[in-house]
Amino acid sequence: MNQESTNVIPLPDKLATKRLARRIAPHLAPGQLVVLSGPLGSGKTFFTRALCRALGLPEERRVPSPTFTLVHEHATQPPLAHADVYRLKDAREVEQLGLDAQREDGFVVVVEWGEPYIDALGGDALVVSFSLDPRGARLSATGPSASKLLEAVRDS
Repeated sequence: MNQESTNVIPLPDKLATKRLARRIAPHLAPGQLVVLSGPLGSGKTFFTRALCRALGLPEERRVPSPTFTLVHEHATQPPLAHADVYRLKDAREVEQLGLDAQREDGFVVVVEWGEPYIDALGGDALVVSFSLDPRGARLSATGPSASKLLEAVRDS
């Protein structure tokens, strides 16, 4: 897997995480895959909430964690599907979620805990790896579309 990465972006507080989401959002195109990794409590769901807001979801609309429902759809621009595959056991279960079809339908697909399943999710992902100590995120790309996205984010 070809990966290009940036240095760690410090995320010392929630405002910094919101700024990162606002920096990425304008460059997301329909069908893009964003994979979030990192330990529990590192900011994956919070980042997704901030990304939804940056893509136009009103504050009064909840952005719950998809831990138990597995996938939530949000009426953003472009639309966003937020998935959590932590409890799934293998690539076959991930494929059964139909996230590849959502990508084809123009959704930006954001998947927590999805790094082991990038190929099953259709590949070509922007990977945002969160860390706790120090708090931060490292961005990397696993394909040509995500590499262009990463370059656009770097230049913004």
